[in-house]
Parts: sequence; structure tokens; C-alpha cells
Amino acid sequence: MSKLVSSLRYVVRQRSFQIALALWIAIGAAAVMLSGGTMPLPVGPHPDKPLAMVISSWIALVFLLLETWLVAFITRRRPIPDLAARGPAERSVALRETLGLWIYGATVLLVGRFVGLYYFGGAIAMHLNGSLVGATRVQSPAEVGTWAAYNGILLALVPYVVFRLRGYSNEQMNLKSSNLKNDVIVIAVVLGIGCVIDDFVLGANFLRLTHHQQIIGGLLTFILHIFGTDLPVMIFIYAILMPRYAKLGSPMTAFLLGAASYPAMHVFESWTMYDSLAHSALSVMVVFLFFFPPGVMKSFLTLRTGNAWVHVWGFHAISPHVTVDTRLIVSDFNIR
Repeated sequence: MSKLVSSLRYVVRQRSFQIALALWIAIGAAAVMLSGGTMPLPVGPHPDKPLAMVISSWIALVFLLLETWLVAFITRRRPIPDLAARGPAERSVALRETLGLWIYGATVLLVGRFVGLYYFGGAIAMHLNGSLVGATRVQSPAEVGTWAAYNGILLALVPYVVFRLRGYSNEQMNLKSSNLKNDVIVIAVVLGIGCVIDDFVLGANFLRLTHHQQIIGGLLTFILHIFGTDLPVMIFIYAILMPRYAKLGSPMTAFLLGAASYPAMHVFESWTMYDSLAHSALSVMVVFLFFFPPGVMKSFLTLRTGNAWVHVWGFHAISPHVTVDTRLIVSDFNIR
């Protein structure tokens, strides 16, 4: 208990944590006021009221913070990996690589939005239309395949190859386990909690699908999302950016930047609207309300284990994408 109290005191006293908390409160309040009581963004077919969305975001954040304490307990006998040592030797190089990667990533995401709208009538984003929130339209298999290939090649394969050619090893990119047994335990616990919540608390309908839909649809969902969102997020943020964040700031700052980078990659989700200043601001706020809590968990898992694969298998590829989004792929591919 004394360690827990001292850890909480350490966290609360960190300036970066105080700034993040103030911004989080401000985003929630501003989203409610800016929406005027009714959410104008098409976040699924039946978007929640703004206040309910903010409250659910706070609940998710608190729950995931508690889950990070569970992970901390499981990994208590492991040394904390030095991610800063895995980055470039010079801080100036770390800064250039960070800015260069974000400029590249922003360009890919922006181009994907326009390419998707032009060819399919919907943006190529980090998630398919309807992922996690409910679809507003049916997508063709060609559109889904293009989404997976576009993100997988440009946001995972290209950055990985470039940084490998720059001389960084898989270990320096957080892609090699230093304690496989403990990593597997963390993955099993986090995945188990996620699957229970997805199916029995949030009402994901995977268990209500037919056996054929569960097997074929689930496998197809797994493969498509591995390339479309899981590997891009892992390589871009938690393999490449996290060691550079650690080099540029304190461990708390690196953790928060890793958490905030996850929603930052989702600012062009299919339900965002940038046709006015108000809609643009609200889109960014809702993206952060929706994606910052899971970003906290992904960032902590990587920071604590030094293995970016842990978040993929424990908190992304299967839960929530297979458990929640199989129904989406079953619909898009007409699997009966």
C-alpha cells in the first residue's frame, strides 16, 4: 500500500501529468458546450449525447488506469526498460526523426482521406466506417482491402523498413521481448479482461454470430485489422516514436505523448467533419475523448514491458477488433 501511495504522489506531482489532466477536463467541457447538447458528428448510426460521451470516456479512462496498476503488479519484479537508450544517441536526431515521421504520417492520413472519398465515398482512416461505434453504410470488399493495404504498407511497412535501414534493430524498436514468459502473462490477463468486457458488458455480438461467421468472419477480421490498424499503430507509435519520446522528455512525458499519439493518428476517422471551424474543433475533441483512454493503456504496456507486441495481442488485435468488429466484416463481405 505504501508503494501505491508513493507512486500516486509521484504521478500527481509531475508537471506533464498536471497539464494533461487540465487539458483532458477542458476538452470534455468544451465538447459539451460546442455541441450545443446534440452531437452533430455521425459517430455511428445513433451517436450518444455529448455529456454521456464525456462521462463514458471518463469511466473508460479510470477503468484503464486501474488496469495499468494490475499490469504494474504483474510486472513488479521486472526492471523498467530504458526506452531512451533504444533511441538515437543525440536528442537532436531524435527530434528530427520524430518530426519527420509525424510529417510523413500526417501526409499519408490526409491523402488517404481524399483518396477514399474520391474512389469509395468514404475516407481511408485508421478504422473502417463503423469500427467500434456502429456502421453508417456498408463497405465493399474492395474498399476494405484497399484500406488494409494502404495503411499496412504506408504506415507500417515503409516506416519499419526506413528505420531498419537507418540502423535500428528490432530491440531498439521495441519489437523483441526481454521476458517472454511475463509478457505472455500480461497479454493473457489484459486480453481476458477485454474479451469479458466486450461481450458481457459492452454487448458486442460476436457470441451471437453463427459458427461459420465466427470462424470465417473472425479470421478475416483479424487479418484485415492486423494490416489496417494494428501493425500501423504498433510500428508508427510504439516501435518508433516511443523511444524518441523517452529520449526527448521524462518517462511521464514519454508515456503521455505515447497515449496522445494514438488519438492523434485518428483525427481523420470516417465520422469526423471538417466543413466548419466548429465541426473541426469538435471532431478533434471527440477523437481524443474516444481514443485517449485506450492510448493510455497501449502506451503503458509498451513503456512497462519494452515490447510493443504486448499491446497488439493483449489490447488491440483480438479485443476489441475481433470481438467487436467481426460483425462489421461479416456485413461488408456478406458472410452468412
